[in-house]
Amino acid sequence: MNRYVLLSLAGVVIVAAGCTMTPAYTRPSAPVPAAWPTGAADAENQAATNAPEARDVLWKAFFSDPKLQRLIATALQNNRDLRLAVLNVARARALYGIQRAELFPAVDASAGGSRQRVPADLSTTGNRQITSQYDVNLGVASWEPDFFGRIRSLKDEALENYLATEQARRSAQILLISSVANAYLTSAADRESLALAETTLVTQQGAYDLVKRRFDLGLVPELDLYRAQTQVDAARGDVARFQQQMALDSNAIQLLLGSPVPDALLSTELGSVTPPQEINAGLSSEVLLLRPDVLQAEGLLKAANADIGAARAAFFPRISLTAAFGTASSELTGLFKGGSSAWNFAPQIVLPVFDARVWAAHDAAKVQREIAVTQYEKAIQNAFKEVADALAVRGTVGRQLSAQQSLVHAVAETYRLSNVRYTRGIDSYLSVLDAQRSLYAAQQGLVSLRLAKLSSDVRLYAVLGGGWQVDETPADVPGGRVDPH
Repeated sequence: MNRYVLLSLAGVVIVAAGCTMTPAYTRPSAPVPAAWPTGAADAENQAATNAPEARDVLWKAFFSDPKLQRLIATALQNNRDLRLAVLNVARARALYGIQRAELFPAVDASAGGSRQRVPADLSTTGNRQITSQYDVNLGVASWEPDFFGRIRSLKDEALENYLATEQARRSAQILLISSVANAYLTSAADRESLALAETTLVTQQGAYDLVKRRFDLGLVPELDLYRAQTQVDAARGDVARFQQQMALDSNAIQLLLGSPVPDALLSTELGSVTPPQEINAGLSSEVLLLRPDVLQAEGLLKAANADIGAARAAFFPRISLTAAFGTASSELTGLFKGGSSAWNFAPQIVLPVFDARVWAAHDAAKVQREIAVTQYEKAIQNAFKEVADALAVRGTVGRQLSAQQSLVHAVAETYRLSNVRYTRGIDSYLSVLDAQRSLYAAQQGLVSLRLAKLSSDVRLYAVLGGGWQVDETPADVPGGRVDPH
C-alpha cells in the first residue's frame, strides 16, 4: 500500500509538469518606421556610421573623463533610487520563487516522544511502572497537482514580472548615469558662465570708471554715465545668478550621488571636459527592441499572456491532495507493548460548474493583455521619437556651434572698433553699449551650445539603451544574480 501511494504521487507530479493552457506568444509588430529619419537635420549623422553602437559600449568607455567616471561610480553605489530598483528586483525574484514552489508538494515531518513513571500505589497492577511512547508523522498538506497548467501559468507570470522588474532596474541605471553626466556638464557650463560674467563685470566696471572721469571733465553727457552703469549692474546680477546656479548644481549632483561632492571632482569649464566617445544609432530601428524599457513592456505583455493561461485553466476541475503517514509505538517497563502505522490519502475535487468570477477573471485577463500590447507599442513609439529627436539635435548642433563661434568673433571685433570710435569722439557711447551687450550674449550663447553639443552625445547614448551593463551587484543588496529558470 505504501509503495502504491508513493508511485501515485510521483506519477501525478510527472503528469502535472507537462500541461499549460497559455496562448502561444507572438511579439507584436513595431508600429514605427524600419529606418531612422533622413533629412537636412540628419545629414551629419551619416559620418558616424563607422562608430560602435551604443549597446556595445560600456559606460566607462563612453564617458572617458576621469572626474565624471568617479562621480558615476559613486552614484551607482550610493544612489537611493537605484538601490530601490535593485531591491524591487530581489523582491520580484523572491515572489517568483514562492510561486514556482507551488508546483511541488510541501512535505513536512514531525516526531515526538514521552516517558512517564507510574508509582505502585497508582498502578492498576500494584507495581511501579515506566511507560514510554513514540510517534513519527510524515505528510503532504493540501497539494494541488497542476493538471491544466494553472499554477505553471502563474509561475510563468511571476517569472516575466521578475524579468520586467530587472529591465526596470536597467532603465533606472541608464537614467542615473545620464543624469549624473548631464549634471556634471551643466555644472561645468555654469562655472564657465560665472567666470565669463565676472570678467565682464571687471570690464564693465573699467568702462564705467572711464566714462565717469570723462563726465567729470564735462566731455560726455550724463546719459552716457547711466548707460555705463546699467551694464555694471547687469553684470553684477549675472554674477549672483550664476553663483546661485552653481550651488543648485552642487545640490543636484549630491542628491544623485547620495553623498557629498568633492569640489575637486567638478570641472571649472567645458573645455577641460573630455568629450564622450562617438557612437552610431545603427541602420535599423529594431535596435529599440533591446532597450530596457521596451523589454520591460514586453515582459509585462508576456506576464499578461501567461495570466490568460491561468484564467483558462480555472474553468477546469481543480484537485487537491492530502497525504499523511504516521507510526507510533509504546513500551511498558522496558517491554514492547504495541505499535501501529498507517497511510491517509485524501483527494478533493472542485468542479467549477458555473462561477461568474471565473468568467470575469478570464475576460479581465484578456483585456489586460490588450492593455499590455498597447503599452508595449507605445513604449516603442516613444523610444523611436527619443532617438529621432536626439539624432536631429546631434545632426545640427555642430553647425550651430560653428556659426556661433563665427558670431562671437564678429561681435568682438564690432565691440573693439566701436570702443575705438567712442574714445576718439567719432561715435556715441550707445554704439559701444550695444556692442558690449551683443558680445556678452554671444559668448554666453557659445557656452550654451557647447553644453548642448556634449549633452546631445549623452542623450543619444541613453536613448539607444547604452549604460545598462553592470560589473557587479552592490554588496549591501540582499541576494546575488541567480538563474531564474
